Amino acid sequence: MTTFKTLLLAAAVLAPAAIVAPAAHAQVSGIAVADPQGAIAASKAWTTARGQIETTYKAQLDQAETRRQAIARELQPLVTAFQTAQRAPTPNAAALQTQAQTIQARETAANQELARLTQPAQRAQQYVIEQIQAKLGDAVTNAVRAKNVTLLLRPDAALFAQPAADITTSITAELDRLVPTVGITPPAGWQPNQQGQQGGAAAAAPAAPARGAPARTQPQGR
Repeated sequence: MTTFKTLLLAAAVLAPAAIVAPAAHAQVSGIAVADPQGAIAASKAWTTARGQIETTYKAQLDQAETRRQAIARELQPLVTAFQTAQRAPTPNAAALQTQAQTIQARETAANQELARLTQPAQRAQQYVIEQIQAKLGDAVTNAVRAKNVTLLLRPDAALFAQPAADITTSITAELDRLVPTVGITPPAGWQPNQQGQQGGAAAAAPAAPARGAPARTQPQGR
């Protein structure tokens, strides 16, 4: 189970993308690559806010992690029994289906429980990400203009790119300038994605789902 500090929130948003790290020389024929997700993840605003969220919601995150581990221990015997029955010379299909459904139902309940425990931290980090994403379009535009880029590609759109073609860190530098800090407390009535797509820019935003993220212990071969 990856900790809160190392996970990335699963809230994907469309945006110009590419893969890259800035270089002193000009991009080949005005073509560059950049990774908006990486640019946001490396920004000072995100790094600082992430630490603040971990501190502010430490009690809930610790509780979620404790429950996650307990649930995993509860599920393991069920999974082991299922796998043992599945390997029997003449497995009982109906019994296997019942076992699998029992495990799946317990996992669903666990996911819901852990989601409730981590919801405050998740909400805070969504708010943080949207604030940074709101400036991503301007950051990309500024970096592209400064590097004389005429075509910016997503990481998966380029079969090969020289390191000199990567302007990701230039975008991060612009983000640091445009949005040096962000708040972690959403205002009353705030809902996710209210400003996450401003400026025509977006990216698979870095995020750190809480340490209590559900564990996957599903039986194989269901």
